[in-house]
Amino acid sequence: MLLPYLNKDVIEAGCDEAGRGCLAGSVYAAAVILPPDYQNERLNDSKQLNEKMRYELREEIQHDAVDWAVGIVTAQEIDQINILKASILAMHRAIDQLKVRPQELIIDGNKFFPYKDIHHTTVVKGDGKYLSIAAASILAKTYRDDYMKELHREYPVYGWDHNAGYPTKEHRKAIEMYGISPYHRKSYNLLGDTQLSLKFE
Repeated sequence: MLLPYLNKDVIEAGCDEAGRGCLAGSVYAAAVILPPDYQNERLNDSKQLNEKMRYELREEIQHDAVDWAVGIVTAQEIDQINILKASILAMHRAIDQLKVRPQELIIDGNKFFPYKDIHHTTVVKGDGKYLSIAAASILAKTYRDDYMKELHREYPVYGWDHNAGYPTKEHRKAIEMYGISPYHRKSYNLLGDTQLSLKFE
């Protein structure tokens, strides 16, 4: 059973991101404030859930949450500032959009840059420990998947409707055959261990 909060009797927002390891597309993050002592037995780290369950839970989270928001950092920005900074920036952008100001932030992972004057705590594997972080992981994952399916319609050769931009063999083979799209992260090792080099225009 996941815990409802880390800090009792304060407005606490959980934050998580999706898409750090992808070769293409924006990185997404979400911030979620749940009601005090909220419980949802089905809520878990998005990686532990199937697609149908994630989308069902997204509707429940959006209905039940005190507040929630999603932040985005583009592939071009990722190339400029690196993926760690981009992931944290996406979380900051999500927090920026919250209409309810949190008093505490709990962040999945072990790295975060302070957000204004709000105290934060990083929690390794927090999406499997705290409901608000798990909720944020589900929102970030599903909204990013929706976005990659949209991009798939524009560039179907990469299989983004089912690999979401992650470095699958199919995705890397398509990059080798067709080159890169405007959505690929040029700062990444797009071809993996192959000896081929990519030309960036």
